[in-house]
Amino acid sequence: MAGSSRRSSTRSRGKPSADAVGDESVHRVSTNARPRSYRGRDQSLIRITNVSSKVFLGFGILFSSIALFFIFRLVNTNEEPEKPRVITPFPAPKLMELPMFQGEHKESLYWGTYRPNVYFGIRARTPQSLIAGLMWIGITNGRYAMRHICQDSDELRTYGWTEHNGRDYGHQILVDQDMTLKTSFLKSKEHGSSYGGDWAVRIEVENDEVNLSEEMSKTVHLFFYMDDESGNALNLGSGATDVDDESILASGYRSDVGNWQLLLSTEDEFEFHYSGFKTPFVHNLSDLVQSNLGIQARKVGRLQLSDTSEGSSNILVFQLSGRIPFKADIIFQSGTLAQKERAISLAGASLTNKLSEKQKDYADKFERCFNLGDELDSGSVTVGKAALANLLGGIGYFYGQSQIALPNRPDKKHGDDFISYWPAELYTAVPSRPFFPRGFLWDEGFHQLLIWRWDIHICLDIIGHWLDLMNIDGWIPREQILGAEALSKVPEEFVTQHPTNGNPPTLFLVLRDLICSIKAKKFAAGERKEISIFFDQAFVRLEGWFKWFNTTQSGKAVSSYFWHGRDNKTIRELNPKTLSSGLDDYPRASHPSKDERHLDIRCWMHLAADCLHSILEFLEKENEHGKEYRSTAKLLSDFQLLNEMHFDDAYGAYFDYGNHTENVRLSWQVVETVNGHPSRELIREVLEKPVLRLVPHVGYVSLFPLMERLIPPGSWILEKQLDLISNRSTLWTNFGLRSLSKTSSIYMKRNTEHDPPYWRGPIWMNMNYRILSALHYYSREDGPYRQRAKAIYDDLRNNLIRNVVKNYHQTGYLWEQYDQQKGKGKGARVFTGWTSLVVLIMAEKYNEC
Repeated sequence: MAGSSRRSSTRSRGKPSADAVGDESVHRVSTNARPRSYRGRDQSLIRITNVSSKVFLGFGILFSSIALFFIFRLVNTNEEPEKPRVITPFPAPKLMELPMFQGEHKESLYWGTYRPNVYFGIRARTPQSLIAGLMWIGITNGRYAMRHICQDSDELRTYGWTEHNGRDYGHQILVDQDMTLKTSFLKSKEHGSSYGGDWAVRIEVENDEVNLSEEMSKTVHLFFYMDDESGNALNLGSGATDVDDESILASGYRSDVGNWQLLLSTEDEFEFHYSGFKTPFVHNLSDLVQSNLGIQARKVGRLQLSDTSEGSSNILVFQLSGRIPFKADIIFQSGTLAQKERAISLAGASLTNKLSEKQKDYADKFERCFNLGDELDSGSVTVGKAALANLLGGIGYFYGQSQIALPNRPDKKHGDDFISYWPAELYTAVPSRPFFPRGFLWDEGFHQLLIWRWDIHICLDIIGHWLDLMNIDGWIPREQILGAEALSKVPEEFVTQHPTNGNPPTLFLVLRDLICSIKAKKFAAGERKEISIFFDQAFVRLEGWFKWFNTTQSGKAVSSYFWHGRDNKTIRELNPKTLSSGLDDYPRASHPSKDERHLDIRCWMHLAADCLHSILEFLEKENEHGKEYRSTAKLLSDFQLLNEMHFDDAYGAYFDYGNHTENVRLSWQVVETVNGHPSRELIREVLEKPVLRLVPHVGYVSLFPLMERLIPPGSWILEKQLDLISNRSTLWTNFGLRSLSKTSSIYMKRNTEHDPPYWRGPIWMNMNYRILSALHYYSREDGPYRQRAKAIYDDLRNNLIRNVVKNYHQTGYLWEQYDQQKGKGKGARVFTGWTSLVVLIMAEKYNEC
């Protein structure tokens, strides 16, 4: 996966064409054109200086200058300063303004567990929201440590959602050493509640009494907090000083939800403390709480908050300390008139019943959507449910401004090398809660392959948010780091986004799926109509996106493309990375140049062109404009041309093309550092002059024509592809297909001293899913290789499911990638992004046309 540390890197690509989107006369925002008001001023000055009298000449110039100053101010009063193109929004109606995303739909999604970076957090889909969250004290290396933000260093045995419907219910289990913490979330909209309704949180703590450490067997310390991002002061409730069975902990007022209250309900004995803080940031709350606890521990020798609140505190933290087992219900109630009956219905036995109903509803809907039947055992079904739940529970809401790189300028100062994108919101799934809790463009297309089958409205909402981030050139920043909380998780060097860098347009995978499913009559009439309306308004943006790729990533040869931005001057990378492709260190031509032809982006462009044509056909708008996309798709699917440009007859495989030599290595050399001291570093050595040729590395890229179904079912080349897939010396393993063949000269080699192999051998679920989809297609098409495709499909599917399920039950997690030798999960754990595609593999849900 291409990553922040894994995906983000500075890349430069050719400057987008000025008319990448539409008519230049309409869309170009010139940064060099001279304003008309200046020209008018010059003409006035000439007229005035023609006054013949020398006596009045000086006064004339003075008066004209003063007059022109006010005229210029007047003329420009209503003019907005011109924006650079890169931060100019796409000139089309926003998708999120469609009626289908307003009203009941918008309100139903208002509150949610939209803070994937913390173990448990709640917020609303609004820029400055009320925020709630949970912290607790655990033990790390024999010392107390605060648990709040998801991080591997906490060494939780497992954590994640076992059920989550993406809307109003979720249940999560977190195992911290020998303590099990369960969190349940439930929304409710009743008479009297305000916009978005009410919600409740149940927190349950249990333990393994046999193995529980002495420190944790006595008491659990939980910290539940409320924060108003807008900075409004929160009011302490009477329960903060006089705790009873149904205590009001906090209250306040907001324009979106009106008056609100936070209540606590529990039958267990506990000790209660609180503290209030005034701070604009919530991501440093752990530090504030720990500092407060430290001061109190030195004063009174106990772990307790100070029972004090700073003036106008916008964050209130409530400490509940009780003996394990412990259970508490926390209720958020909105509306002008708080009603005790509503609060009671969200606590105690009533809440237990509602949570049980939601749990059953989740299981029933999972079975209806994916129909796993009797083929899979209960252990596999459990993993499937958890995979989907974690993907849905990992959906977040973010608001902020991306940092966009400016072109290199000689006068550029440190810290002055970026410009801010417009303020924007993003509702999106995320790849990994501890490592990548933010939006990634090419990941999102794979996420939505699963989500649309569960909830089409959530899917369209997410895609709409992404497309609304498009600028006037048709570019979308590939990594979204919006807001202080998201920014706090990203190293500074990976924050800035580069407008020359793309990412695979995987959203077209979802859109093609939707078109095919409409043709197969998988949607009700109402859903079909909404999808049609969405496509109709989205098309101009999708077209702009396609044109951006078609103009900025094109190659020298007709119908060729390459990922621009590879570093052709590097002396430290064995093979210069191609981060914009999403495949990071997958080996390309050894010497980046404009002569390159990248096979994968050619296939992505075929997908995009074919999808655009299908959308116009579905909308019954296939005019001359639509025929252009049909002809482009036909050109990019031309089998003979594809083979001429990318197929190696001798090897029987598809390859990239470029300026390449295999004789490259990394060797230790002594170099002089900036401060003048010698340092020993791995430096790239080229031992042979590169030549233009096919790049002989078999791997995922070699299979893109198969994934895109561009190979005729009767072609001998299909047999060669099946040979590569099934050969243990190339791609086949008992755990899935490896990303790079064992025969490659770069197989499992480090790219730099600090970069271990990433896409150079390990098994990735997203590519295996696409290959399975292709094998499933060829196993049903008439041809001489139909039965062989079916046999390989069955074995590969079984291997993938078995390995993911085994790893989940052994480790408690889904993983970013899997080791090709032993099948062990590796990379980021709690990677519930595209690894969740295992659910579709279990259900055999693939593209049907």
